Amino acid sequence: MKAHDGMYIGGAWRPAAGQDVIEVVNPVDEQVIGTVPAGTAEDVDAAVRAARAALPGWAATPPAERAARLAALRDVLVARADEIAETVTAELGSPLKFSQAVHAAVPIAVAGSYAELAATYSFEEKTGNSVVHHEPIGVVAAITPWNYPLHQIVAKVAPALAAGCTVVVKPAEDTPLVARLFAEAVHAAGIPAGVFNLVTGLGPVAGQALAEHPGVDLVSFTGSTAVGRGIAAIAAGQVKKVALELGGKSANVILPTADLAKAVNVGVANVMSNSGQTCSAWTRMLVHRDRYDEAVDLAATAAAKYGERIGPVVNAKQRDRVRGYIEKGVAEGARLVAGGPEAPRETGFFVSPTVFADVTEDMTIAQEEIFGPVLSILKYEDEEDALRIANGTVYGLAGAVWAGDEAEAVAFARRMETGQVDINGGRFNPLAPFGGYKQSGVGRELGVHGLAEYLQTKSLQF
Repeated sequence: MKAHDGMYIGGAWRPAAGQDVIEVVNPVDEQVIGTVPAGTAEDVDAAVRAARAALPGWAATPPAERAARLAALRDVLVARADEIAETVTAELGSPLKFSQAVHAAVPIAVAGSYAELAATYSFEEKTGNSVVHHEPIGVVAAITPWNYPLHQIVAKVAPALAAGCTVVVKPAEDTPLVARLFAEAVHAAGIPAGVFNLVTGLGPVAGQALAEHPGVDLVSFTGSTAVGRGIAAIAAGQVKKVALELGGKSANVILPTADLAKAVNVGVANVMSNSGQTCSAWTRMLVHRDRYDEAVDLAATAAAKYGERIGPVVNAKQRDRVRGYIEKGVAEGARLVAGGPEAPRETGFFVSPTVFADVTEDMTIAQEEIFGPVLSILKYEDEEDALRIANGTVYGLAGAVWAGDEAEAVAFARRMETGQVDINGGRFNPLAPFGGYKQSGVGRELGVHGLAEYLQTKSLQF
């Protein structure tokens, strides 16, 4: 076990204000692998003050130079990619190959995309007799989750720095080690002191102090809808901007003309990815009544292959929460066709890959975000029924549509109340905006739309 000391504030590691620490536990074997300081309001205040002091200089730095620093950061992340993957595997429990392919590679791609955007974005434009000037919004509080611990940091920090903002990051307490590694990368990349700051700590203490701090101009939060509501309420009291990426209950709509086997197999893989701990996972599979039984059999067979291939969920609380949802599904009348609530291993926070059939849209497992490897398969009568079911939750983060004719799938996708839809298994695009409708949040991440979240707009009239 390694004890990690200090907070990264003002370009250096400083002693924490308090003595309390957070234990970091490996979800595979339940062993403590390290500790980090539990930050206080005093630590948060020091970090925000450092960010405010650095803001004028960084905001005035030419975009080309900001781009160069982001490119240097990307290069450091590339050089440390193996260490990043190993760190995420240790604190999140993700299989190493997945950590290499996703937890390390995707943040590198996102950092690179903002290095390019910072160099090419038009921070001024002329319209009529006006010049529209885009300038940094100020100091950003980035409060990030544990499920994609480095990606969510980079998806906030990279556009904020490209825009000319300075940042204070409060990472999830379950996965703070890769955040510390990122701070080391920022330092190695030559990003000026105070532009990036890191405070580890608990959400109700450090996270709340950061959201409430009057020196913060924007709060970017990724996590549960319940916590997002609280942050929005705090920000409203100060008329402070928020960007919220919250929960999801995404629908995977398989139209009758689709390649059923491909759609089901990809859909199951999507739900099991990262042990189901993905806000955009397609956790509701919608299948036409005439093909329903075949789809259920295909899904059960596909899920059985993941028993030894997926990692655990992040902690004991999350494991018990997911198993509780599985028990609720059984109690409400859904039919288990794979998995179940029983622990698949004696040690570790594992949950069996689970598939429910005969799920109705009013069941808890069809309405609430489970955040584990649990798929619900629902039956629909016709396309309008499928659309009603797909849009029938408080969430609207992501989704998928499958059809034999791409135009048919696109026409359906355009009517879905959700922020991102994959057509026939479309690939992830780090330049495309990501964010939700309804209670899945406000604002967008990634690409030029993600950059715009961190900019103020000023009109100069002539």
